[in-house]
Amino acid sequence: MNYEFSVENIKCGGCAGTIMKKINALDGVESTDVDVEAGVVKVGGADGLHETLLASLLKMGYPETGSTEGMAAAKARAKSFVSCAVGKFNTDK
Repeated sequence: MNYEFSVENIKCGGCAGTIMKKINALDGVESTDVDVEAGVVKVGGADGLHETLLASLLKMGYPETGSTEGMAAAKARAKSFVSCAVGKFNTDK
């Protein structure tokens, strides 16, 4: 099954690296692709992963577009900043 999510806060390759690493580690995921410019995450994997993928993206700070507001949106931006930095560090080695 193929999943596609429009998400917030993707800014660079570091963000994409973190997303791909974390999503690919989930059971049932076969492939992950991130389009930084479009803010789109595409995942190939088993049926029934939709909610798990959304929850994982939110936990990393990349909520589905329009799904968070106010303090929740600010918290997601802060988490994405950390994920971005970690991703950059891991890809710069």
